[in-house]
Amino acid sequence: MTLTEAQQMVDRWINTTGVRYFNELTNMAILTEEVGEVARIMARRYGEQSFKESDEKADLADEMADVLFVLICLANQTGIDLEKSLMKNMKKKEIRDKTRHKNNPKL
Repeated sequence: MTLTEAQQMVDRWINTTGVRYFNELTNMAILTEEVGEVARIMARRYGEQSFKESDEKADLADEMADVLFVLICLANQTGIDLEKSLMKNMKKKEIRDKTRHKNNPKL
């Protein structure tokens, strides 16, 4: 699936099952909440925090999909073509960071 197809799929779902988009500020708050859920799992699975019994069944892939879903909603609402934007961003990184990371003694 391309990012364009994902944006179209989310838009179809919103306009049929979801009724309408939440406003942009609400979706920004939801995105922050979803990123927090990813962070919670990461801190427990890969960091030093331990899982609570209620956290043990947390699904990292599902939480990442939630982040992507809300990000796509925001892109749709603000008229951003994520596929085009990602390609532009990668080109920028290829030029800007061509030797930056290779020359970083910390890496």
